[in-house]
Amino acid sequence: MNVHFNIADMFELVADSVPDRLALVCGEQRSTFLQLEQRANKLAHFLADRGIQAGDHVGLYLYNCNEYLEGMLACFKLRAVPINVNYRYVEEELSYIFKNSDMRACIHHREFAPHIASIQSDVPELHTYLFVEDSSGCDPQAIAAVEYEASLQAQSDARDFAERSDDDLFILYTGGTTGMPKGVMWPHKSVFFAALGGGGLFHPDGVITSPEQIASRVSKSPITCMALAPLMHGSCWWFACIQLLAGNTVVLNPEHSLVGDTVWTIVEKEKVNSIAIVGDAMAAPLIESLQQHPGRWDLSSMFSIGSGGAVFSESKQKAFRQLLPNIVIRNSFGSSESGNMGADGGGAKGKGLGNVLKSEHMSVITDIEGEPHRHVAPGEMGIFARSGYIPIGYYNDPVKTAKTFVDVDGERWLLVGDEACLEEDNSITIFGRGSNCINSGGEKIFPEEVEQALKYHPEIFDCLVVATPDERFGSKVTAIVSTRADARPSLASVQEEARKHIAGYKIPRELHIVPEVPRAPSGKPAYPKALELALSGSHKVS
Repeated sequence: MNVHFNIADMFELVADSVPDRLALVCGEQRSTFLQLEQRANKLAHFLADRGIQAGDHVGLYLYNCNEYLEGMLACFKLRAVPINVNYRYVEEELSYIFKNSDMRACIHHREFAPHIASIQSDVPELHTYLFVEDSSGCDPQAIAAVEYEASLQAQSDARDFAERSDDDLFILYTGGTTGMPKGVMWPHKSVFFAALGGGGLFHPDGVITSPEQIASRVSKSPITCMALAPLMHGSCWWFACIQLLAGNTVVLNPEHSLVGDTVWTIVEKEKVNSIAIVGDAMAAPLIESLQQHPGRWDLSSMFSIGSGGAVFSESKQKAFRQLLPNIVIRNSFGSSESGNMGADGGGAKGKGLGNVLKSEHMSVITDIEGEPHRHVAPGEMGIFARSGYIPIGYYNDPVKTAKTFVDVDGERWLLVGDEACLEEDNSITIFGRGSNCINSGGEKIFPEEVEQALKYHPEIFDCLVVATPDERFGSKVTAIVSTRADARPSLASVQEEARKHIAGYKIPRELHIVPEVPRAPSGKPAYPKALELALSGSHKVS
C-alpha cells in the first residue's frame, strides 16, 4: 500500500523506527511508541467491530489521558474522524456538538455518563459508548457504555487496515470567544503542513517532501515536551501530534485545572525541556508560582516556552525571562482555522499585538460588505488571511464557510478574523479580533492591545476589556480585572500605567475588580461573560 501525508501513516513509520522510546506520560500512565501503536490498533479493531467506518465521527469526551491520543490514532487508522468535545459544556452545548458533528460513537470518562444520558435522545444515530474508568462512581449502564480496557482485551493489535488518503479529515471543533462550536474540516495533508510543522520543526532541512521521510526526521536525542492545555483544545492536541511525529516524549497535565506548583513539580520530575501554553491565562499562574517559591524546583532541563492560540503579552514574556533567563520564548499567531501563522517578530513601530512577514500564502484582505475582496495596499487595514494549506470549511455550516473562505484573484483564502495592517516594509501587524473592536467616538480600539498594556500593572493578575455604553462617545473602554493578593488598585493607577504603553484614547474609563476573569478552559477570553459582569456594576471601583 502507498504511504500518504496521513497522520496515522506517518505515526506508524515513527513508531516502527523508535518502538521502545517513551511516547506518552500522563500522571502514572506511561506508554512507549510500540505500546501506543498496539493499543490504538486494538481500539481501532473494536470500533470497526461496532460498525465504525471511514468517514464516521467518534467523540472524544475526555480529560487529559493517554486514551485521548489512543482514540485519535484509532480513528485515523480506520479513516474515521475524532471529534473533540469540551468537557465543560452544559446540556444545550453538549447536545449541539453531538448533533452537529453527526457523532456515531463516543469515548468518554465514566464521570460524563450522566451528561450523555441527558441528551442521548437527541442523537439516535450515536450507537456506541466506551467509558474510561475514573473514581466518579457514575453509572455507565445508563447509556449502555462498555469499559475501555475490557474492550481492548480480546482485540488484535495487528496493523491490517485499508489504505488511507491525504484527504482524510481531521475535524477540530472550536468555540472561539462567542457562539456555538464550529467544526473546522482539515484534510490530513493540509493540517500536517499548516499546523503540525510539516516534519520540519526539529530538523535543519525543513519540511518533508514525501511522507516516507518522516522517519528520517526522528531525532536520536529526543526532547520531552509538556502541553499544558486540555487535549480538547486545538493547540494542545496539535502540539501533541507534532511531538509524536518527531519521536519526542509528550507529557500531559493530568489535573483538571492548571496549578503552577503542580506543573513545575511535573517539569522537575519528568525533566521537561519545553512547555506549550495558551497565552497569559496559563502564563500568569506559572509565573506567580515561581515568584512565590524561588529556587524550589530544579528546572535546569527547561529551554523553551511557546505560546499560541491567545494573547501572550510582553509583560508576561518579560517575567518569564527574568525568572528563567536561559529559556527561549516563542509567541506564535494562529487559530483553529489557520494553523500556525508565524511567530511575533516584535511588532512594527510598537503597534498591535505583534508582527509577521507577508508571504506568498500570508496576506491582508479587505472584508467590506457589498465590495469584492482584494489584497490591501501598504498602509491599509484589512483581515489577516492565509491561502495554500487551509481547511475545506466548517462541518454542517455552509453559511459560515462562505463568509470565512473567499476567492481573491482566482485563489481560495481563509479570513482568519484578526484585523491587520500591511506595513510599508511588507510585514503584517496584527491587532486582534475585529468583532471585539471598540468604537469610542469614532476611534477604533482593540481590546487585546489594551489588555496587554494593563498587564504591566504590578497588581493586575488577569484582565479583559469590553465596550460599555457611553453617553458622549457611544462606547467606552471598560476593564474587568483580577488582582494579586486581594489588591485594590484605583482606576487612576490603572490609567497611569496604561498611558505608558498605549495612546490616551485607549485607556480604560471604567474598572471592575472581579474574583476571577471569565475564560474558557483553554484560556481563551469569555467576552460575553465579561460584558455581563461589567454591565451588572456589582464589581465597579472608582
